[in-house]
Amino acid sequence: MEFSVYFFAANDDRPFSDRYRFILDVARAIDPLGFKAIWTPERHFQEFGGSFPNPSVLSAALAVATERLELRAGSIVLPHHHPVRVAEEWALVDQLSGGRTALCVATGWHSGDFVFYPDNFERRREVAFGTIPVLRRLWAGETVEFPGPGGRMLPVRTYPRPHRAELPLWIVHSSNPATWVTAGELGTNVLALVDSWERLEGNIAAYRKARAEAGHDPRTGVVTVGMHTYVGDDEEKVRALVADPVRRYIDTFLTQKSNDATANAMTPAEKEELAKVVAEDFYERRSLLGTEEKCAAVVRRARDTGVDEIACMVDFGLPFATVLDALPRLDALRARFAGPAGVESPAPASTHPRTAPPAGRVPSAARAAASAGAADSPMAWYYDR
Repeated sequence: MEFSVYFFAANDDRPFSDRYRFILDVARAIDPLGFKAIWTPERHFQEFGGSFPNPSVLSAALAVATERLELRAGSIVLPHHHPVRVAEEWALVDQLSGGRTALCVATGWHSGDFVFYPDNFERRREVAFGTIPVLRRLWAGETVEFPGPGGRMLPVRTYPRPHRAELPLWIVHSSNPATWVTAGELGTNVLALVDSWERLEGNIAAYRKARAEAGHDPRTGVVTVGMHTYVGDDEEKVRALVADPVRRYIDTFLTQKSNDATANAMTPAEKEELAKVVAEDFYERRSLLGTEEKCAAVVRRARDTGVDEIACMVDFGLPFATVLDALPRLDALRARFAGPAGVESPAPASTHPRTAPPAGRVPSAARAAASAGAADSPMAWYYDR
């Protein structure tokens, strides 16, 4: 099992300069350890994730601050970009880093983000996935024709040439199960969140099958899942520490989701109840929040489901110094699963053993209360997304 670190950035009142310094500090701290990569996303026009308008620029800084970590765009919204610019910018990062770049492709979902190419919004999946073969051709050094002035087609070969011959690619999955099949057909890796372990297992099986049917080795595709992460020494202290940051993170998520007509139909009381349910779900079943033993149970569940890598989402609102101080404990968790095929090494004896509860979606009582009325419930979108 591989571990990486993923930045996403919840709302906070810290200066942007402090946030970038924090990202560089984390990168330097984990670079000599066994972490696989560091991810920085693309976000626009909102405070949530507002530190990340261009992951290639930030990755260029990370390239000269690190020596070993793979530098991944997690993600890049291809419908916002011309493929030539993507190839040029990331080839430059690849040269600066000595061949350590990788990209995670996203389709985009918020209509307010599509000021760059407005016409791409309705056909964003087609544009994103259709651009992947073009991007691969450009990366490989092929000459590709694009429309130019006067309707003429102009041949383009991009420079600088990248350091690595092949660009590793992920596709981010949010809610559409067809994305897993598309990723398999295109031979990319997948980045996802966990909404249901059972659903994740089915999606991974469909992905491996699609890879095989498309002529790709089904064993080589990497499935990465993102999880909120903070590993501490005492379960109750961790729960208390992360409670408010997780609540604020979820509030921001729900604010973004308020553009969804169904979510917008919820009353304030229902939104408050949903926030509580999601927070409990995050903590108990879909995160690396807690002691090493509790988190190890979640890693085992991920490994047994077919996950290859966990992207540790560390910037969900905790103080920067707190996150940095906890990195050695996260590294100890990582080291437990660093053996072949994720075989777990024995853990040091613990005075606070903790086993994660069964890895369902949410506590059954809470789910039953929240989803009363089944499809008619204004909270049903959370469970069915």
